[in-house]
Amino acid sequence: MFFFVVSPVNAADITLGIIGPHEYDLPVDYKPFNVLVQYGDGNAAGMAYNGSGQRVKNHGGSHTWSGMTKYVHFRTFDALPHVGFAFEIIQSENFTLAGGKNYGGLGATIVGPAVWMKPSKNSTLGFQTFMQTPSGTRDTLATHYWANISSIFFDYEWKHFSFDGDIGTVVGSTKHIKKEHSFSPGVVFYSNLRFSWKATKLIEPFFAFDWQNVGGTYDQTLNRSVLDTSSREVASGVGIMFNISRTMSITARYSHSLEGRNTPETNAYYVKLLYLWP
Repeated sequence: MFFFVVSPVNAADITLGIIGPHEYDLPVDYKPFNVLVQYGDGNAAGMAYNGSGQRVKNHGGSHTWSGMTKYVHFRTFDALPHVGFAFEIIQSENFTLAGGKNYGGLGATIVGPAVWMKPSKNSTLGFQTFMQTPSGTRDTLATHYWANISSIFFDYEWKHFSFDGDIGTVVGSTKHIKKEHSFSPGVVFYSNLRFSWKATKLIEPFFAFDWQNVGGTYDQTLNRSVLDTSSREVASGVGIMFNISRTMSITARYSHSLEGRNTPETNAYYVKLLYLWP
C-alpha cells in the first residue's frame, strides 16, 4: 500500500527491488497518519554474469543481508485538494559475507518526499525523489558520494487484480576519498513491476519483474572511463502478501536473475513488515 526506496545501488541489488503489491495504491483526501516499515532481504550470489553476459562462478561467493527501517508521515494540504504528500526517513542496515570476510553495520540514510494524485478512483500516479547520504558506520558500507533517487510511479486496481510499477534514475555526485582517485558513478536507470491476484481478503499472490542498467564509472583523476564497470540485470520472482488487518501486512518474495552483465546474480528473498497508525 506504500512506496519504498532502496539503499545504495550495489551489484545484485536492483533499485526499488523490494517493493510489493499495492506499494503505490495510495489515498488522497485523508487525515494525517504515520507508517513504520521494516524491510529485509538476503542474497546468496554463488554465480555472476561476466562482461559477455555469460553466467560464471562468483569466486569467493557473496552473501549479503540488508535491512531498512522506514518512518513515513502522510499528510495533505487544503490548498491542494485531491493530492497526497508524504515525507520519509530511511535507515539502512547491511551485513556481507564474501571471500572469507564478514562485516556489517549501518549504511546510508535516505530522506525525501513523494507526491501523487488519482486520475481515477482505481488509479494512482505520482513522483518521488530522495537524497542518499554518503555515510556509513564502516568505509565498506559507505558510498562516499551523495546520490539522488527519483522515479515516477503508478498503480491500477481491478476487482481481483492489482498492477503497480515505477521507472526512475539514480544520479550520484563525484566520489572523493583522500589519497585516492576521484570517480563519478554511472547513471542508473531502473524499473519495477508487480502484478497481484486478490485471491482472498487475507492472501494475495503476486509476480515481480525488475530491471536495472548501470552506466560505467568515470575516473576523474585520469579523465577516462573505468573498464567493465557498466552493468545490467533483469530479475523476476513470485511472492505472497498477507493482509492481516487494515493497519498491518506481511509480504514475502523470492527472485532470481533472468540475465545480466558485469554483476553478481540475484538469488534473493525479501520480507516486508508494515504497520500504520494515526
